[in-house]
Amino acid sequence: MTVIVRDFRAGDAEAVTRLRRAVLPFDVTTADALRFEVRTAHPAKKYRVLVAEDGGEIIGMTHCGIAYDASEPGLSFASPVVAAERRGRGAGSLLLRAAEEHLAAEGARTLYSWVQDSPASRAFARRHGYAPRRSAHFQRLDLAAGALPEPPEPPAGVELRTAADYEDDPRPMFAADAEATSDEPGDIATDFTDYDDWIRHTWENPLLDRGLSTVVVVDGEVAAFTAAMTDRETRYLSGMTGTVRAHRGRGYAKLAKSDSLRRARAAGFTDAFTSNDADNGPMLAINRWFGYEVCATEVRHVRDIG
Repeated sequence: MTVIVRDFRAGDAEAVTRLRRAVLPFDVTTADALRFEVRTAHPAKKYRVLVAEDGGEIIGMTHCGIAYDASEPGLSFASPVVAAERRGRGAGSLLLRAAEEHLAAEGARTLYSWVQDSPASRAFARRHGYAPRRSAHFQRLDLAAGALPEPPEPPAGVELRTAADYEDDPRPMFAADAEATSDEPGDIATDFTDYDDWIRHTWENPLLDRGLSTVVVVDGEVAAFTAAMTDRETRYLSGMTGTVRAHRGRGYAKLAKSDSLRRARAAGFTDAFTSNDADNGPMLAINRWFGYEVCATEVRHVRDIG
C-alpha cells in the first residue's frame, strides 16, 4: 500500500482520537473536542490537522499551525504521531514535510515539535534537522486505587468555588489564567490579551469541566485555580493549575488541585493526568505529594524552516 497525507475530515475524528490515545496514553481528548478545535481555530493560526492514510486506514496524524498569540512572530508547531506498528513506512516523514511546507508558506520561520523521549523518536527528529530543547513530564494518578492525601485546611477568609460560578462573567478567570500562564516556563512566550479568543477556545472548549474546576477565592478575588479537562467518562486532566502572583507561596495551588481531584474521584473518574515542564519544580513537587508518577517524557525540538 502507498501512504498518503491529506487534510482531516470531520468523519476522521473517532479514528484520530483512538490513534492519539494509543500512541499518547496520557492524552485526554474526544472526537467532539477535535472537531471543535478544527471548526473554531483562529484564522491567524492557519491551523490544519493532517492525517496519514494507508489502505484507507488512518495510521498517523499531526496538528500544525502558527503560534499567532506568541510575543515573537514567525513561530509555529507540529508534532506528528504514527501508530507504533505502522512506523518505518514513511508516514512520519510525509506528515512532517507537509506540515513544514504549509507553515513555511504561511510565513513561519521556526517550528517547534514535541518528540517522545525514546531513542527511535529522538533519532527521527535528528535526521530531519531538529535540535532538542526543553523537556516535559507527563504524570498519571490512579484515582480508583489509591487514597488521596488529606487536603490542606483552607485558611480563614479563603473560599473554594468552581469555574461554573463564573459563567455569568468569566473575566476574573481569564485574568487569573493570563497571569499564571504568562509566568510558566516554556520556549514560546504568549501575549495573553485577547479575551474573546480565550472565550472561544478555552472557556467554551468541550473538554473543560467547569463544575470540577476549583477556584480559590481570597477577599472576593481569584487567587488560584485548577482547570479540569475530562472526556466525560473516566479520564481527567489538569489542564492548567496556577496562582496569581500576589498569592503565591501560600499553598493555594495544592488546595485547588486537592479539592478538584477529590470531587473528580467522587464523580467516577479513575485516571488523572497532568504535565509539567521539567524545570517547574514547585508543580512537580505538588504532584508527587498527590501520588502522581511520571508515565512519559517528551522533549521539545526546534528547527529553522524559514
